Amino acid sequence: MGSGQVTEQLDWNGKKVTVAGLGVSGIPAARVLHGLGALVTVVNDGDDERSRAQAAELEAEGVTVRLGDGDTLPSGTELIVTAPGWRPDKPLFTAAAEAGVEIWGDVELAWRLRGPGAAPWLAVTGTNGKTTTVRMLASILEAAGLRTAAVGNIGVSLLDAVLGEEPYDVLAVELSSYQLHWAPSVRAHSAAVLNLAPDHLDWHGSMEAYAADKGRIYEGNQVACVYNVADAATEDLVREADVEEGCRAIGFTLGTPGPSQLGVVEGILVDRAFVANRQKNAQELAEVADVQPPAPHNIANALAAAALARAFGVEAKAVRDGLKAFRPDPHRIELVEEIGGVTYVDDSKATNTHAAEASLAAYDPIVWIAGGLAKGATFDELVQKSAKRLRGAVLIGADRALIREALARHAPEVPVVDLDRTDTGAMSEAVREAAGLARPGDTVLLAPACASMDMFTNYNKRGEAFADAVRALAATGDA
Repeated sequence: MGSGQVTEQLDWNGKKVTVAGLGVSGIPAARVLHGLGALVTVVNDGDDERSRAQAAELEAEGVTVRLGDGDTLPSGTELIVTAPGWRPDKPLFTAAAEAGVEIWGDVELAWRLRGPGAAPWLAVTGTNGKTTTVRMLASILEAAGLRTAAVGNIGVSLLDAVLGEEPYDVLAVELSSYQLHWAPSVRAHSAAVLNLAPDHLDWHGSMEAYAADKGRIYEGNQVACVYNVADAATEDLVREADVEEGCRAIGFTLGTPGPSQLGVVEGILVDRAFVANRQKNAQELAEVADVQPPAPHNIANALAAAALARAFGVEAKAVRDGLKAFRPDPHRIELVEEIGGVTYVDDSKATNTHAAEASLAAYDPIVWIAGGLAKGATFDELVQKSAKRLRGAVLIGADRALIREALARHAPEVPVVDLDRTDTGAMSEAVREAAGLARPGDTVLLAPACASMDMFTNYNKRGEAFADAVRALAATGDA
């Protein structure tokens, strides 16, 4: 099992560091840097009541906070540590570039602060499936008896993980494209790009820039660059990466695997990458039925997690045990109820077209509840691929017209209910309308293909509203 590469330890005493953004990454970063002796100034765009309360706490600890101006570079700044969501075209970063000031994200900071003997990172990115795959991976590593944690975009804070007193054996790290953009020196033991589809293009500026940031996860990999055989763009990123000598390209596929791949044979997940004589041999890892839910894209997640675990030297039995023990987070293809022969499934986490496509591919026939904030997405390809599965569609949210128009172009025979309301009762009406369209054997699927913030605080609240509406329907017996 590989060891983590440890970067040179920096002298933070008296270093003038600007932390960009109060929030889940900015506040811990400010505290850690202040504790190391840096002279920390936090800048924040907002100046609301919550920001002022957070600022007061930090100022009481000796950190300078500047609210309502996140664009001006504080005088004397030697380093910026930014929240991952701050866009690269912010005036603050333009000023930093002109002044020759480095910009790190919270992930880069955590990487630079690792001590001697630090745990290696098994890293995962992709447009969809990151959280599930990382949690599957952590479950497998735990089943192997390793001290680990799911970190990065989820779970334990990366800063806490690298600075904690109890050492980890290995970390399962979820990295977003935002985080990778600001993490130039991260070097994983092994890493996976699960898939690539247009997302966050407003932030990155182009699909090419988005893909390039995702591809950073492969830089300097030591043992394995794991890619999706069905998504050629992920293999292209492996080819372009500058890796350690001996690092291998490892594919995962829902079909029969070739040498140096993991795949599926007659309902069995098998490994033809980390076995002796991979030209002829395969190692059975788990059954498809061990993966919950056994939807195709979730089997792909399991194969990617297994590939990273095997790259780290984990035995086949731990892969099976870890996958069996794993349960997905709420709002990810979650079965809510079956009412009158109709199944109601919550995939509120499907916040873009790629995620919705995977979800729609898992069921047939479907009454589809969709809509929200499109984030610049188009829906023609999604509707074309899914049209034959659709019994009907119920559309909600600010950008529902984009989906309605795509349905009119590519699935004109599918009945569509267009709900022109955004109040708290909208989801209840959507579920009632969907129940009216559904027949026994159908699935009513919430897979919005859009962000939630036009109507809900987040996708969790949207999923909860759906589940509540379904349970209310079951209670009344109206379905």
